[in-house]
Amino acid sequence: MNYVEVIGGKPRQREYVESMVNYCIDMLMPRMSTLDITVTLKEIKEDAYGYCLSDSTRFFELEIDKNVSLRKLLTTVAHEMVHVKQYARKELKEDYDWLGKTYSPDKVSYWDQPWEIEAHGREVGLFIRWAEHHKLGDKAWTQDK
Repeated sequence: MNYVEVIGGKPRQREYVESMVNYCIDMLMPRMSTLDITVTLKEIKEDAYGYCLSDSTRFFELEIDKNVSLRKLLTTVAHEMVHVKQYARKELKEDYDWLGKTYSPDKVSYWDQPWEIEAHGREVGLFIRWAEHHKLGDKAWTQDK
């Protein structure tokens, strides 16, 4: 059974983040049952909304900026969960190896890295499907503004 823990942030943020993590597991990795994911909601001062850290294919730490809108927070969780899927399925490795090809971060722009293309491409769709699944699509905060 997968283990998900969310720490930091506000109770409502923690509730929705845990729900999003579990939804992404069901959608992206339905057969995996040994994932251990800790999400820390905190202030991030760098130029990013979140990070996915891993030292194996089963243990993951996500750091998500708690000071963004709820929609941005949850799309960021979805984005980072795509990275969890990539690491768990060994599509992406820590040394910028993507499906057996190594990419140099000095030569390939962030926006052209294939793992980021996939994560950015799926984050909104995962969020919208999650919101619809939980009948939240009519809430103002779920709408793109």
